[in-house]
Amino acid sequence: MKKSAGWLPSAYFHSIYSVDFELLYRRGFRGVILDIDNTLVPHGAKADRRAREFMEYLHDLGFDTCFLSNNDRARVAPFAHACQSSYICKAGKPAVRGYVRAMKRMMTDRTSTLVVGDQLITDIWGANLTGIPSILVDPINRHEEIQIVLKRLIEWPVRRLYRWKKGMNSYDRLYADGM
Repeated sequence: MKKSAGWLPSAYFHSIYSVDFELLYRRGFRGVILDIDNTLVPHGAKADRRAREFMEYLHDLGFDTCFLSNNDRARVAPFAHACQSSYICKAGKPAVRGYVRAMKRMMTDRTSTLVVGDQLITDIWGANLTGIPSILVDPINRHEEIQIVLKRLIEWPVRRLYRWKKGMNSYDRLYADGM
């Protein structure tokens, strides 16, 4: 998979819960690096039943998972434990090192791993810098901390452009270049 440009994701969906992970597993993906807040649950929420069942579904399909978060251990560890997933906190996204550590933990590589998150400036940009295919999802809840709201002011025009140019729900770029 070639590195994507800047903030553009490989695919864009309204929700992580609408992505066809069975298809992605059949296409060779084996590891999923996930954001937590506003990707799986509203910002700051505990692992609810839906999130726990979704993570169990991924594991039952055969995926290994790793939460990659800029939050501290007090936020990430209980969530990861409830979802039976490995995690990396204080990851410094979009820095490449956290993504590389996550792949090492899952024993996957850039061609068998994908990233799912709700923020272009952290989740998607970091995936692109690392050369990992990425899925952007809409944030679950628009009520966020001020620093995230400021990032969203930059992100929303990029999201609209992506929807217009590439369209929603396209898996094509996820397994381009031989995947």
